[in-house]
Amino acid sequence: MLAARLILGPLFVAALVGLCWLDFHAVRPGTYLLPLAMVLGLLGAGELLTMFRRRVTRAQPLAWVVYGGTLLTVLAAGAPAWLPADWHGGEAVGRLGWLAMGLVASLLLAMIGEMQRYEGPGQATENLALSCLAVLYVGGLTGFLVQLRLLGLDVPGNDAKFGMFVLAWLVLIVKLSDTGQYTAGRMFGVHKLAPGISPGKTWEGVLGGLLFAILGGFIAMWLGRRMGAGAGMSSTSQLSDGRVWSLLVYSLAVAAAGILG
Repeated sequence: MLAARLILGPLFVAALVGLCWLDFHAVRPGTYLLPLAMVLGLLGAGELLTMFRRRVTRAQPLAWVVYGGTLLTVLAAGAPAWLPADWHGGEAVGRLGWLAMGLVASLLLAMIGEMQRYEGPGQATENLALSCLAVLYVGGLTGFLVQLRLLGLDVPGNDAKFGMFVLAWLVLIVKLSDTGQYTAGRMFGVHKLAPGISPGKTWEGVLGGLLFAILGGFIAMWLGRRMGAGAGMSSTSQLSDGRVWSLLVYSLAVAAAGILG
């Protein structure tokens, strides 16, 4: 299992880097990554629905609401890249406004679905709560990833290439942190982190994940220089002490958020 994880992990990272390279050179940001975000969002929604079905109560969200709301939210988050510049809404809406509109539309969709199957007092409120949780947790967070890709799109003359750097930075840190947690945990893990929630996680694994996250941060910085993404990221620039500390703090924060997630 460990050998398979060590082999498949880099392969998945390589495939994702390839998609990022294609999207980086695409005319519109998100051409290749938005469909991937949609697929991942639908898979995540399916996972949550499976968890909900294992509950002992009768309350269950409508599957079509969860899938539809998740897809709608992700699509809304990526809409600014596909609409004319004068349709973005400017400062009144902004990029995050599209994500918010997707979430609100999904909430209305969930309420309409519950009204259609309402037969009397009982599980309506819990059904609605589960639907909103699934859409917000999966669709909303995936939508934020889409929004990262679009960073700089609303700046005149910016082609959102810096957004690719930020997104690649995040993904590399999380993936390498996960690989480090698993590797260090299997090889050195003794002290349990949260046995009641995740029995396999150990403090030794967490330390390995944090160290791998730092490595991922420096790899992402190198890729950013190669891609020429953003000011101060040229191939000839040198990391100052302040940038090194910022890189370390960001990498550790992202890794910690991934572990908690």
